[in-house]
Amino acid sequence: MIKDIVKDEEFLSKPAEPATPEDADVAQDLLDTMAANEDCAGLAANQIGSTKAIIAFLGAHGPQVMYNPKIVATMVPYKVSEGCLSLDRETAVQRFQLIRVQFDALVDGKFESRTRKLTGWVAEVVQHGVDHCAGKLV
Repeated sequence: MIKDIVKDEEFLSKPAEPATPEDADVAQDLLDTMAANEDCAGLAANQIGSTKAIIAFLGAHGPQVMYNPKIVATMVPYKVSEGCLSLDRETAVQRFQLIRVQFDALVDGKFESRTRKLTGWVAEVVQHGVDHCAGKLV
């Protein structure tokens, strides 16, 4: 289901709760909402009103979902100004060209722990989503 983008900074500032396999409907809402917003490279669940730690983004092979994402390693910092569908301004942030992210993937109704290395634009989008899960406005 396509959801409205949340702009309430107080709500967006709250850290997300751990996601469970029962939150698959939230992940689908993220994918549907992302597809309906043509300039959207990624969304976190709090941006559509959910308190769960879930992000969706456009990866190299199309839309992808990560449950409970955590960045566990970073390399090559740089500064960038990012826009966000939830905020009416750009924010200057530090990002990393290379990250390793640990997350849960939903496979046959159960979570499987995964780790991926990401670079470039996809790494930046995932970092933005993980920041949202932590309650950081970007």
